[in-house]
Amino acid sequence: MWLRAMERANGSSFSGFILLGFSNRPQLETALSVAILMVYFLSFLGNSTIILLSIVDARLHTPMYFFLSNLSFMDLCLTTCTVPQTLVNFRGRDKTITYGGCVTQLFIALGLGGVECVLLSVMAYDRYAAVCRPLHYMAIVHPQLCLQLVVTAWLTGFGNSVVQTALTMTLPLCGRNQVDHFFCEVPVMLKLACTDTAINEAELFAVSVVFLVVPLSLILVSYGHIARAVLKMKSAQGRRKAFGTCGSHLLVVVIFFGTLISMYLQPPSSYSQDVNKSIALFYTLVTPLLNPLIYTLRNKEVKGALRRLVGRMPDSRKS
Repeated sequence: MWLRAMERANGSSFSGFILLGFSNRPQLETALSVAILMVYFLSFLGNSTIILLSIVDARLHTPMYFFLSNLSFMDLCLTTCTVPQTLVNFRGRDKTITYGGCVTQLFIALGLGGVECVLLSVMAYDRYAAVCRPLHYMAIVHPQLCLQLVVTAWLTGFGNSVVQTALTMTLPLCGRNQVDHFFCEVPVMLKLACTDTAINEAELFAVSVVFLVVPLSLILVSYGHIARAVLKMKSAQGRRKAFGTCGSHLLVVVIFFGTLISMYLQPPSSYSQDVNKSIALFYTLVTPLLNPLIYTLRNKEVKGALRRLVGRMPDSRKS
């Protein structure tokens, strides 16, 4: 379907795109490929560990870690969607990506970004219920609701991605195939179009407000209530625990929404491509690495689960 649409738009067959990346700075590409490979390995290891701990450790069978394991799985998918193609392009002369590969990359990356926006707001609601309604927490955030919220996040994110991908990839390109980026992304693809994209840009801005500003506002409202409840606690230890748990989530929120807002809440025509590439690299690579680091280094429960898992390994080998 996509290929036929492109052929009709351009009047000829379309073989694929050229991802320029940082090809004008080959020395930078060589250094980046090594750094990206190392960060990807650490990100894969960290997020896989959180998923494994959430499954095998009964003490982590709580709503918070159910949402966190979904966040880690989403981060694994996001890095795997973009990093392998980026490494291939950085290390070789052939920097092409097939049309189908570009559509798939755009669809998955856009969908996962939407999922994370909704999921982070869900996690903020979970923390609100845990801190502000502790006696009714398990009744409010019950397993069925957790599953419904996660399914809603995934359906909403990828439902939007279907629409955005269709609107973007059916624009006429008139033979233009050089993408000034290291992966296929909506604002960059709009710049390739040989027609007026004002409607597309307005629609992208509106969707960005829905997926960025609305969830961020809900998160800030939740944390406003949390901060007020924590300050009323008489126990200093209880305040430290609440601030520690919620502080981890809030730090992830600031990093994630800060990068996406700088990417999407501005007209594509005003983009500085070098800055945009750096922000996109941070969003697709560094943020998925920071998530497990923030949650594990600042969370005693996760560190305890990791020690218990490592402690059981020698016993399993002996048996």
